[in-house]
Order: sequence, then structure tokens, then C-alpha cells
Amino acid sequence: MLDREGFRPNVGIILLNQRNEVFWGKRIRTHSWQFPQGGIKHGETPEQAMFRELHEEVGLTPEHVRILARTRDWLRYEVPEHFIRRDARGHYRGQKQIWFLLQMAGRDSDVNLRATDHPEFDAWRWNEYWVPLEAVIEFKRGVYEMALTELARFLPRINHHNRYLRAGMRPAHRERHSAPAPLDAAPAKSDPPA
Repeated sequence: MLDREGFRPNVGIILLNQRNEVFWGKRIRTHSWQFPQGGIKHGETPEQAMFRELHEEVGLTPEHVRILARTRDWLRYEVPEHFIRRDARGHYRGQKQIWFLLQMAGRDSDVNLRATDHPEFDAWRWNEYWVPLEAVIEFKRGVYEMALTELARFLPRINHHNRYLRAGMRPAHRERHSAPAPLDAAPAKSDPPA
């Protein structure tokens, strides 16, 4: 299903772990890595397509994730002609995508790259949030940058608890007062009367 300009409706998924690292999948039998993504089928909403693709490619279900945000509008990239099947050339230009930012609620062991008979990835890892910009195939880099940038403001704050630091050892919060003048400072001069 292509739009009038030759772009296929698609969803992209940025999946975060508890350290705000992103899921990065290695496409099966290749050396290229990417975020999970896939086409929107006729009659599906972008959210329905996202959950279907999440299960097909990563093996996760809605219970394993929490939606944090999505891009406001479609983000597009064009596919170079040598990557397009011959029978689609002239009609197909690329993808237009709605991107979702998801927080993993499950465990790493919930990830199942073999959830379907047609796996997309044969390996995966967690990466720092911006690393995919350096590693993704060049023609997708622009849309990755737009998606990561737009969704970065929704990243959860990471709570750094130190379980070894007891409450009594934490520094006390002091009220702020103006700093006293140094003892050897000269008194302030007043303006002469007018």
C-alpha cells in the first residue's frame, strides 16, 4: 500500500530499557543493524501496527512495554534505487513512518527473535540512545535523527539510588543565605549625598 507520492506507511520502534538504552537488532543474515520497523496493513492504526511488529520482530506483547510517546507526524526517507526491487521501481520511493518510544516493562529474557516463522533479526543488544545514528545505513540516518531528537524529551529520568548510602549520611539541605563578606573586605563606600 503506497501513498500517492510512492511512500509506504510504516512504523518505527525505539524500545528503551531501564537505563534508557535502546534495542538494536541485527537484520537476519546481514551485517546491518536497525530499530524494529514494519509496514502498516490496510485497516490498521499506527499503534496496532506497532504492537504487531513488536511481537513479530522482537517477540514482545503489550504487557511487556509502556508507550511513552510517538512522533507527531510522518517522517520520510527515500530508498536508493539499487535497493528497490525491479518490479517496484518507478512506483516505490521509500517509507513514511510514525515512530513510537516504548519503555520495556518486562525482562531481557522476554525478547524472542523467533516469535514467528519469518524472523527479522538474528541478534540484538542494548545501545546508548544516540549510538544508532552512527551505525544505521546512511539513507535511514536522517529519519533516525528526526525520530530520536523529537522523542528525546520523553526519556524517563533515571533514578540513581545508592543502596549503600544511609539516610543519616546524606548531606543536609541547607537554606540559602547570601554569603557573608570576607573578614578582610573593605566596607562598602556609600554614594555622596546629592
